[in-house]
Amino acid sequence: MDLHAAAKRCLDASDPLQKLRLTQATWQALVAGELHADPAAPPAAPIGAPGRPVRPRLVDARQVPQRGLGSAEGRAALVHAVAHIEFNAINLAWDAVYRYRGKPAAYYRDWASCANDEARHFALLSARLARLGHAYGDFDAHDGLWAMAEKTAHHDTARMALVPRVLEARGLDVTPGMIERLRHLGDHDTVAILEVILREEVAHVAAGTRWYRHCCERDGVEPVQTFFELLRDYMGVSLRGPFNRPARIEAGFVEEELDRLLELALQGQSPRTAAR
Repeated sequence: MDLHAAAKRCLDASDPLQKLRLTQATWQALVAGELHADPAAPPAAPIGAPGRPVRPRLVDARQVPQRGLGSAEGRAALVHAVAHIEFNAINLAWDAVYRYRGKPAAYYRDWASCANDEARHFALLSARLARLGHAYGDFDAHDGLWAMAEKTAHHDTARMALVPRVLEARGLDVTPGMIERLRHLGDHDTVAILEVILREEVAHVAAGTRWYRHCCERDGVEPVQTFFELLRDYMGVSLRGPFNRPARIEAGFVEEELDRLLELALQGQSPRTAAR
């Protein structure tokens, strides 16, 4: 069976439960040796919207309301936001399997494994949402992650650089603070889930680093400078700190990258803020 076709079925599934079932089955089939990337498979179709439910309603990121964590509704909104990221991450991982051809078997195994992890994360968060009296789709969300997937669909180096190493890596930076705030509020059930996600997301960002460098080596380009050129070309310099240096180092970032990321983040702040 062709792994690219199986990945496309997972990607196209719009019902979350079906996407989870297909993802788990596809991962198990790959591990069992029943799936392989067929070099004769038809080329990938042009990228479009992935399979997803009608809700949540997708709005501009600036229109997603900010809710305090002091209320049950606010905590539910936070869990929903993280669940939406994980749902998008399932699609991103399967698109990386489906779209980019002629990769080593380890590449496909890495991203199929990530898809399986993200599906498990989404299931944990969905169950937590249910205990908080909500379901996925109850709150508005934005489409920033998938928008970047569309922008980088033609360029595997840019995809590996910018989706796992910038957008998804942001979770490494902000999740410890969320965990601390929720622990202070006594929400230990959500804390336990976020701790699992944080631990496993390091490996996902590391996969992005590994295959980004593989692309750079293939193309004969220097990875650090190329990373910042891609940042400039696709995202400008609107980066936000702080950066979780230990987690990012574990995920394959080098000190020079982190120093330059911090410098870019400070340049985006007002002089008064940057001087603090």
